[in-house]
Amino acid sequence: MRDSSGRRVLIVDDSPAFTEALKRLVMAEGFTAEVVHDSEAVVGAVAQFTPDVILLDVELPGASGFEVCRRLKRNEATRLIPVVLLTGLVGREHRLAGIEAGADDFLTKPFDSSELTARVRSLSRLKRYTDELESAESVIVSLALTVEARDAYTEGHCERLSTYAVALGRAIGLPADDLWALRKGGLLHDVGKVGIPDAILLKQGKLTAEEYEIVKAHTVIGERLCAGMRSLALVRPIIRQHHERLDGRGYPDGLKGNAISLLAQIIGVVDAFDAMTTDRPYRTSLGLERALEELRGDAAKGAMDPMLVNQFIDLAPGLCRPAPAPSAAGGATQAVAAPVAMSAGPSGLRLVG
Repeated sequence: MRDSSGRRVLIVDDSPAFTEALKRLVMAEGFTAEVVHDSEAVVGAVAQFTPDVILLDVELPGASGFEVCRRLKRNEATRLIPVVLLTGLVGREHRLAGIEAGADDFLTKPFDSSELTARVRSLSRLKRYTDELESAESVIVSLALTVEARDAYTEGHCERLSTYAVALGRAIGLPADDLWALRKGGLLHDVGKVGIPDAILLKQGKLTAEEYEIVKAHTVIGERLCAGMRSLALVRPIIRQHHERLDGRGYPDGLKGNAISLLAQIIGVVDAFDAMTTDRPYRTSLGLERALEELRGDAAKGAMDPMLVNQFIDLAPGLCRPAPAPSAAGGATQAVAAPVAMSAGPSGLRLVG
């Protein structure tokens, strides 16, 4: 018997005799196994049992295994769980349907028991590696939220950015992978501020030129923190480039036009908006209408993409909700959701976001 270190297999099939035999087989390999017999029970079983691999019959009462697999792969909480489709159907069209549903493997009944257990072991190892990557990613996200928590005036900023950015990305038709990157980018865009001293980051008045240069380094620090994490490959350009401007007057690299990632441009638009509509120690919220006018002005001056700005202007009234803001005594009195202009040097407005 091989020691699989408590890895869990969920078996989904409507035949009690078959599921019992399959359960004995995977348990002999050191796995813990759970069984359900219909498609309706799968979601609840996944939530309770948190399997590392799912063995899923295609022909189930109710929704087919293809549809169940599709639902699991569309759900952010379950999309990384390996799914092996089991079926007596041997046609090419059925394999294509399984691939399109997002299945990680496909076994035809009757199958070789050694082949099945080998595949389960392989996929459970893959899930373990994925879990480790997710754990590392979770640490980075927690770090980003800790940075946000250092300043009561930016409470909720990252979550709002994620919401705004995903809404804008969806409005312009971006694919699911890009929407995921925008979600993560909203949470992680300012993670590099962990390397900025509180005396500068929380300063009430204008920044000196030297202080401003230190703050600008948060984009580079943040990218370096996420370096080497393949799962964040789409997010790293967002972190580094979200303060770049199309006219080349942004930082840290002074990029122009299409040299700036589209996803970073989206985060840049919503970050500016959120900063302008949030009360800060150095000024009160500009309010929704004035913030949108500022965005129009930045687009007209060539700092932002007019298409992105116009799309967001259409979305903004429906996205913004009143939110409590900290008073001088730490209480709550704030305006609409969150923004501040992109330009922010020591002689003007403070840094965005």
